[in-house]
Amino acid sequence: MGEGPLDRDAAQLRRLGYAQQLLRDMGGFANFAISFSIISILTGAVTLYGHGLKHGGPLEMTLGWPLVSLLTLPVAASLAQLASSYPTAGALYHWAALLGGRGAGFFTAWLNCIGQFAITAGIDYGLAQFVVALLGLAPQRTLGVYAAVLVSHAVMNHLGVRLVARLNDLSAWVHIAGVAVLVIGLVAFAPRQPVQFLLTRFTDAPRPYWLGFLLGLLQAGWTFTGFDASAHVSEETHDPTRNAPWGIFLSVAVSALVGWALLLAVTLAIGDLPATAAAENPFIHVLRGALGTRAGGALVWVAILAMWFCGLSSVTSNSRMLFAFARDGGLPFSRQVAAVSQRYRSPHVAVWISAAAAFAVALWSHAYSAMTALSTIALYASYGLPIWMGLRARRSGRWTRFGPWHLGRWSTAVNVAALLWIAALTVLFVLPPNQVAGYTFAGALALVCAWWFLWMRSRFKGPPVRDA
Repeated sequence: MGEGPLDRDAAQLRRLGYAQQLLRDMGGFANFAISFSIISILTGAVTLYGHGLKHGGPLEMTLGWPLVSLLTLPVAASLAQLASSYPTAGALYHWAALLGGRGAGFFTAWLNCIGQFAITAGIDYGLAQFVVALLGLAPQRTLGVYAAVLVSHAVMNHLGVRLVARLNDLSAWVHIAGVAVLVIGLVAFAPRQPVQFLLTRFTDAPRPYWLGFLLGLLQAGWTFTGFDASAHVSEETHDPTRNAPWGIFLSVAVSALVGWALLLAVTLAIGDLPATAAAENPFIHVLRGALGTRAGGALVWVAILAMWFCGLSSVTSNSRMLFAFARDGGLPFSRQVAAVSQRYRSPHVAVWISAAAAFAVALWSHAYSAMTALSTIALYASYGLPIWMGLRARRSGRWTRFGPWHLGRWSTAVNVAALLWIAALTVLFVLPPNQVAGYTFAGALALVCAWWFLWMRSRFKGPPVRDA
């Protein structure tokens, strides 16, 4: 009797040094859906709509989004190539350790964990702000709503990947249908500005416009994060050497096109630009002003549902990173963190740690833009390290075994383009008013460095090493 696909996937994982512990139940669409849900144009583009509008105006939506989209695609392609060669739950951490050594893996893991804690905080706190604003609740209720959202995501993830996969499939369709409904509703029923309005410059602070425009790129930059989730669930995906890399790349490409259509439709529906920029929630302000309180509010609830799915996927990705790192002894109480529920076959301890850490990030940073900026720079730093290690290993001849998703002779050019964008993004998103994110990131990095050199350097063995 021949070996089945699941047996081949498990055998491939064994060759990388790990036994099959997690439930392998995700198909290609579900793998794509988890990254598409975390990118979530109905989360990042919507919750930071006011940020982009205040810093760069309509021109930010018209040019900023496609600019960041094009700059992100080389990052996605570079990670996809790595995911095709090494399909493990550790993903970025595993790649960096195999190609650059256990130290590179250790720092990649911690950068990714910090970024994932912050991105979950940004997603769910933004969702809580929308719920509070839409229901007319006192702002002091935001933290309680935020905590309830986090608990709901932890419970769903605790119950296992089979449930999460089905919800992610639904999430992808909610995002696509939600954008379609929003765009059609605005185009068909809302008063519209002339097309030239999309080139309007606007900034609400006494700074050069070019600087405001660059700061406004955080809206798109934060949205295009979390697409590494497709790699983190490789051990739960069928045929991961093909499905995980396509999940990474297509989630960025599809989000780029659909998100741009959404932003242009919403921006053309703006009535009074200064009043919209000054509103407590500019996105809700536009929809209510263009479509009326009832219809506009109903469409905002569609976005809120998409945000909930986004946070659910974020906790899934975060917990798999924690599980994989703990499995190799990289965390305090690693044995407990790496535990897998016998009933649900989910990394349940890592799930609840992910939710608790996200709650702590929100308590620490307070400012929403600081949460989003911190998650962006930490995640992209964790993307940059394995890309850099892979570039060096490939050029030195250490990395010679590639998966079916391979960039070929374009590898070096694509990797360099990715690294240049990551460097520029890191500098840009720690500038005022996001200096809190910079201080937090620097402090966290200093603590990780101290822990590595004073304690873990002589104790951390890293992942099982196989011939690259």
